[in-house]
Amino acid sequence: MTKVDRRIRKSQEAIKAAVIELMSEKNFDDITLQDISDRADVSRGTIYLHYVDKYDLLDKLIDGHIQELSEICHSVADLDWKESIIPWFTYLEQNYLFFSTMMASKGAVQFRNRLVAFLNEDFKEEVHLSQARKSGLSEDIILQYVVMSYVGVVEWWIKNEMPHPPEVMSEQLGELIKMNLG
Repeated sequence: MTKVDRRIRKSQEAIKAAVIELMSEKNFDDITLQDISDRADVSRGTIYLHYVDKYDLLDKLIDGHIQELSEICHSVADLDWKESIIPWFTYLEQNYLFFSTMMASKGAVQFRNRLVAFLNEDFKEEVHLSQARKSGLSEDIILQYVVMSYVGVVEWWIKNEMPHPPEVMSEQLGELIKMNLG
């Protein structure tokens, strides 16, 4: 993998931080590239060097976080549910401004859909469906139940300003998953 120049990385980080901050203040549709360049203290030309437009910027921002969550999933694949959830909630906590902004803005639908799609793929391999097959339950319905429950708990946690630490969330959610999946 090629190393990205420090100045480029700093510009990209400033641009991403600016768009998140601006989204926490106003509707994404009302944000202009000029707003982003002013907040990031970079020229509009610098933004265009890295992104086609603000929608491309948002897509890449979401992709980056989904990729990070994916890497977390792969790194904890051999752990049990409870232990594997702690790094997720820790990452969500560390990136609270992004996740709370995504869940409170119009970008929420786009972000939520991508998160659900990612979890569907990831959980397909994790959810043990043998018991469900024996009882005649649909694998698709079980998978949707688990994914949507997980996403709902994450949304609740973020929207309520993380009322419990990641370890408590992991313990509680891990227990719920075990109860429902046996």
